[in-house]
Amino acid sequence: MTYSIVARDPDSKQLGVAVQTHQPSVGAVVPWLKAGVGAIATQSLTNISYGPLGLEMMQAGMSAKNALAALLASDSGSHQRQVSLIDKDGNVATHTGDHCIPFAGHHIGNNYSVQANMMLNDAVPAAMAKAFDEAQGDLMQRMMIAMEAAEGEGGDIRGSQSAAMQVYSSEDKPHWENRICDLRVDEHSDPIAELRRLVDLRTADLLSREGFKHAEDGQLNDALETLAKAREMSSDPTEMIFWQALTMADNHDLIEEARVLLKPLFADEPQWKELIPRLVPAELLDHPEIVEKLLDT
Repeated sequence: MTYSIVARDPDSKQLGVAVQTHQPSVGAVVPWLKAGVGAIATQSLTNISYGPLGLEMMQAGMSAKNALAALLASDSGSHQRQVSLIDKDGNVATHTGDHCIPFAGHHIGNNYSVQANMMLNDAVPAAMAKAFDEAQGDLMQRMMIAMEAAEGEGGDIRGSQSAAMQVYSSEDKPHWENRICDLRVDEHSDPIAELRRLVDLRTADLLSREGFKHAEDGQLNDALETLAKAREMSSDPTEMIFWQALTMADNHDLIEEARVLLKPLFADEPQWKELIPRLVPAELLDHPEIVEKLLDT
């Protein structure tokens, strides 16, 4: 089965798509999204052109409903398509063709739509909708919970193979600068579990950035607490530990705090210690004099 969700967070104005199927590289086919414009999932016997064309229509000012009608009207195979569009204001339009492989169906909610085809049973859309409605957290986390609920209902009659998630904010800046996440599991025996791992890694990375912002604002206690939470959340915080320590020492003169983080890292993976002096000729340190202090850890 291919199941997916298109959604908008009305508070953050983030737009997102998440999807799973039993084909490799679903992230290259089903999800289409443009910051500040809308999001599309095109699936079943997929007409990939629905993605870029639908976004062009919504960017030109068409509603999701009218863009969907135009896409279907131009496609003689629309009875085999499943597609959902959501625009920047949260308006949703979804189509499940009457020749999609059963079980096939969708559910439209407030600022989202969930859809699935080739389901083992017909319970998937309702389970996804309930999970999304009841979930807490940001859009990434809520969509991930909906995806896990779909898998909990039995998933694809064929099994699972790939999954993907894209989330973009809608700020007045270039599309790529709005990227919150762009995660793909192109081939895996349990793509939903792997996507969950990647979502949590990305969430930890965003939390670490929030900690750096606290530090920039002079809120050092909040910064240290937030950075620690990010490390705890990450399943592999090695890279995060290194750059957190460097930032703390270089930008905020927190040498001892940095040394505490770096000591076990240097013991387990000494190559990180070798990397620090290489940052000086690359002009990545504002205070290169910290290198000697950190190398003495």
